[in-house]
Amino acid sequence: MPVVEADLAVAKADQIVDSYGAERSSLIHVMQDIQEALGYLPRGSLRTVSERLHVPLAEVLRVATFYAAFNLAPQGEHVITVCIGTACHVRGARSVLERIQRELSVPAGGTTPDGKFTLRTVNCLGACALGPLVSVDGKYHGKMTAARIGAVLEECGVAGHGKED
Repeated sequence: MPVVEADLAVAKADQIVDSYGAERSSLIHVMQDIQEALGYLPRGSLRTVSERLHVPLAEVLRVATFYAAFNLAPQGEHVITVCIGTACHVRGARSVLERIQRELSVPAGGTTPDGKFTLRTVNCLGACALGPLVSVDGKYHGKMTAARIGAVLEECGVAGHGKED
């Protein structure tokens, strides 16, 4: 998703804050709606939320960075999430992550230059029995291995993005 124009981010934040009646208690809901509308939480929208809800900007940023569901930067068209929590880690999540990083030529937390893929890691996707677990655009792929991830990546068009094994 491309970077959102500052004026659009502020206008959308204003509109969403208005829909909640500018209530401080609506902070998380407002942020969720902004992210749904814009694909991420642009800085300008967060400043607007802070001012309009009378919540210190530091607190707004603390909420935005505490919850893994919030994104402070544009995300790729496809979001690939690798669980690196304990259950997945002991079953080989690191090698799966490394394979994806090679295929995309992007580190965890990064987005490919063309904006097509974002690679994220989380400490738990909530399905430990299926570990190692990879989510592609919200679809879970369990008991993943470095060898099997190639087919999953091909499904979403990764071929040709990075270095092939």
